[in-house]
Amino acid sequence: MSDQQLADAATPTFSEFPPTPYEEWRKVVDKFLKGAPFEKRLITKTYEEIDLQPMYRREDVAGLPHLDSLPGFAPYLRGTSPLGYVTQSWDVAQELPCATPAEFNAALRADMSRGQNAVNLVLDHPTLSGVDADQAHAGEVGKGGLSISSVTDLAQALDGIDLETTPIYIQASASALTFTALLAALVKQQGKSLAKVRGAVGMDPLSQLARDGHLSRDLDGIYGVMAQLTTWAAANAPQVQTITVQGHPYHNGGASTTQELAFALATAVEYIRAMQNRGLSIDDIAPRIRFSLSVGTNFFMEIARLRAARLLWAKIVKAFGGSEQAQKMSLHARTSAWNQTVYDPHVNLLRATTEAFSSAVGGCDSLHISPFDELLRTPDEFSRRIARNTHTVLREESHITRTVDPAGGSWYVENLTDSVGRKAWALFQEIEKQGGMVKALEAGWPQKQVADTATKRAANIAKRKDIFIGSNMYPNLKETRIEPEAVDFAARQAERAAALSQYRASANAGQKQAALDTLSQGGNKVEAAIQAALAGATLGEIAHAARADAKTGPTITPICAHRGAQAFEALREAAEAYVARVGQRPQVFLATMGPLTQHKGRADFATAFLAVGGIETIYPAGFTTPDEAADAALASGAKAVVICSTDPTYPELVPPLAQKLKHANPGLIVLLAGYPADHVEAFKAAGVDDFIHLNANCQSLLSTLQKKMGVA
Repeated sequence: MSDQQLADAATPTFSEFPPTPYEEWRKVVDKFLKGAPFEKRLITKTYEEIDLQPMYRREDVAGLPHLDSLPGFAPYLRGTSPLGYVTQSWDVAQELPCATPAEFNAALRADMSRGQNAVNLVLDHPTLSGVDADQAHAGEVGKGGLSISSVTDLAQALDGIDLETTPIYIQASASALTFTALLAALVKQQGKSLAKVRGAVGMDPLSQLARDGHLSRDLDGIYGVMAQLTTWAAANAPQVQTITVQGHPYHNGGASTTQELAFALATAVEYIRAMQNRGLSIDDIAPRIRFSLSVGTNFFMEIARLRAARLLWAKIVKAFGGSEQAQKMSLHARTSAWNQTVYDPHVNLLRATTEAFSSAVGGCDSLHISPFDELLRTPDEFSRRIARNTHTVLREESHITRTVDPAGGSWYVENLTDSVGRKAWALFQEIEKQGGMVKALEAGWPQKQVADTATKRAANIAKRKDIFIGSNMYPNLKETRIEPEAVDFAARQAERAAALSQYRASANAGQKQAALDTLSQGGNKVEAAIQAALAGATLGEIAHAARADAKTGPTITPICAHRGAQAFEALREAAEAYVARVGQRPQVFLATMGPLTQHKGRADFATAFLAVGGIETIYPAGFTTPDEAADAALASGAKAVVICSTDPTYPELVPPLAQKLKHANPGLIVLLAGYPADHVEAFKAAGVDDFIHLNANCQSLLSTLQKKMGVA
């Protein structure tokens, strides 16, 4: 035999090992479960109503229609480019929520030289509403985003940025016309080519409506502007997208991944129909749409969702008669704001890392990774650097950019992609039956779907089935808090007003008014708005003139935005306010009964449970008798006592201990660590007020305890 034949003979192949039948595996698993139901212990039920199996097999992907698709080919489930990130990675499109143009530019120039390669403009509320800074409420100027009121402001914010080579994404929503005018005017003033500008100045009125509950003008007028912007961009700025579809309002309301995706797709379809009604073709419209989705911590679910999003979008565009090129989805991802926490904020680093990883594996085109401190302050240089470097580590050190569709072929991911797609499609079809997204929002259907899911999430968070490290589990009462930044809003507005006053004074009043009159008279609003900007009109003046013919906008019930950890953060805040008033943390005495091995497990659990509410425990060595424990508890001055021992010892220990405590101090709160079901009623009769255990509603119990202790 040759050396090669000998080597081949010595190397086992998979065919030599007989496969283990699934039934044999189940028998072994059932033995380990010791009678516990397989479906309850090993099948995970998700908010998407998808049952996740503990193991996936080849049979689970049999017959899936998308398995033979390739990257760069319709329906683009595996990516819109044949080589994925191998030739071009995602855009590092970090949001910089700086308040003023000067602050924004300083942060942008620093970050663009250290890894960021796209501008991602988040605007403050007055700018989004088309209100100049000196006309807005002082407390809103620069809050949560950049204040821009003129071409000069925009020039200052983007100083040093080559708009012909750097993509720019502007979350403009209802101010898309005015912001396009400012951007186009700036490009013209710089002698640059609009044809080379790449990015998006996206309108997204329905997402704004879902978030705020109202729009400043009628949808018919908004769609008219959207059509004009889209037509203008196709002719003058072909690499600029004009329509954005944001799933963030639904995500931030507590929606499931399939709900966010379905509502985003339904919104996009609403825009397609509105644009078609105004003479645009599907091949003109679809490439102008940019989706922006929030990505949460359910790692594989999010990968599957992004892959399914491309598949469903291609299916929709194809149904409208769009070409294969038009079927490609443009997809921005943002790590979740809903998942972020105020307490133990450095954990946000870890959350954002997993979310960013799933975004990249899922194949996003651009990505924002939230700095860990964005809830508390304008992110500083350190937190921005860590967020940027997370992009770099994913690109340069994890090597996921060297593989096209790295999750592709996984039986789990492929099956989950199909399940997510089917669930999202069913929701999408339900909205279609209702007449589209506008009618569904007016009827309150998406709001109810999100609210129902948010209620389920809240119940699981309260019982700590869903965990927020540092908030409802593993709190750190000794953490050094990052204090929210103090902002002098009046001084900020005064600074912005002074800049605006100087800008207005420099304009030729006659030319500016003539341009604004032309804009208010209708016709081609885009070119008229650009000419007004070039003539020195401010954002507010352009917006006012453009809305001269506007009718009253719609009003609906908005999606209630919140964060998952807020209820537990409120408990901690109440405890900290108590410390400020009293000088020490609220305290609970642990009546630890018997030797260490008898009480330690439950005493430790009770200590961690109470710490979630900012409550300290007095943790003595074990007591030998109920009388001894009661005397020590009463002497401690604590307003609550937790009895800690084992279920077998409780019938003997609890009644005399609880009765003595209640007799001596009727207002004392007596808790029991554990939930001995056969004795619950008897222990309540003896004086036990509540039980601390794994299945307890932690948020409700601690809220009640704080009120009774005078903390809240």
